Amino acid sequence: MINYKDQIGNHHIFETTPKRIVSIVPSQTELLYDLGLEDSIVGITKFCVHPIHFKATKTIVGGTKNVNFEKVKVLQPDVIIANKEENTKEIVNELSQICPVIVTDIYTVEDNLQMILDFGKLFSKRVESQKWHDKINFSYQDFQNFIKDKPSKKAAYFIWKNPHMVAGKETFINTLLELNLFENIYKEKGRYPEVELKKIRLEGDPDLVFLSSEPYPFKDEDAFEIGRFTHHAKTVFVDGEMFSWYGSRILKSFEYFKQLHGKI
Repeated sequence: MINYKDQIGNHHIFETTPKRIVSIVPSQTELLYDLGLEDSIVGITKFCVHPIHFKATKTIVGGTKNVNFEKVKVLQPDVIIANKEENTKEIVNELSQICPVIVTDIYTVEDNLQMILDFGKLFSKRVESQKWHDKINFSYQDFQNFIKDKPSKKAAYFIWKNPHMVAGKETFINTLLELNLFENIYKEKGRYPEVELKKIRLEGDPDLVFLSSEPYPFKDEDAFEIGRFTHHAKTVFVDGEMFSWYGSRILKSFEYFKQLHGKI
């Protein structure tokens, strides 16, 4: 018997190790694969793009915000993996009628490391999860050493257009911005606030404007439009997965961040 407490405090009891998994969080789908659980994963979302072959070998159950209940039910999962930010409470409650739904809640690197160990215990992959934990933790410590003498720079991280939206406080993106010594000028305006470009100087006048590759694919014309409302900011296109995906992806993020600092 497995007693499991997820990251929002819900308790779950499993008689045996869950064998059929539906994941409705892209970054956690990738983590489950990296833990050696490919054969156990039976359902994913259309946004679960890593590993790429899953689109052809796994059942697509919808998106992260519009999961098809009947498709999930037919798969007869033992457990569903969700996330507090990615999935709505309504979706989690509905899917809980099918089987236990594990909800993660990731805001810090430490939260991420704990999730990896928790999954190792739940899915009998303790050795694999400990290896990933140790690799990520080593790279995390190494990056902190790399960044410690870098100058702090004010930054804005845009995720959407029409309306323009940015990453604010209590987000994993903000945590990684702070780790990079990028002072988020919008960190006190809520999690994903709408902003007015004409006010960007008054609200912080950033040194750097990051334009994420997801969920909105910014173009050169967007960089020009946003940049002209700043005083002297450098606009930089960044890989959104490196700033917003937790799980095993963050191991690649630390090297990506080193390269990013070399460019700016």
